[in-house]
Amino acid sequence: MNSDQLALLLTREMPYGKYKGRKIADLPGHYLGWFAREGFPSGELGGLIALMYELDHNNLRALLDPLRR
Repeated sequence: MNSDQLALLLTREMPYGKYKGRKIADLPGHYLGWFAREGFPSGELGGLIALMYELDHNNLRALLDPLRR
């Protein structure tokens, strides 16, 4: 994990599904958990969703607050 990846969580949008258009950083925990159980997409998107899952699961979403400003 690096600061560039954290910044991408705030700019990249979910390209499909129920939360299409929502920033990856704003995806709900239950949706991230579903990906963790069913499998993350391949490529950069999957890596970002997996990172967001780890932040959410470990109660570290606050790490993104300074980048939101």
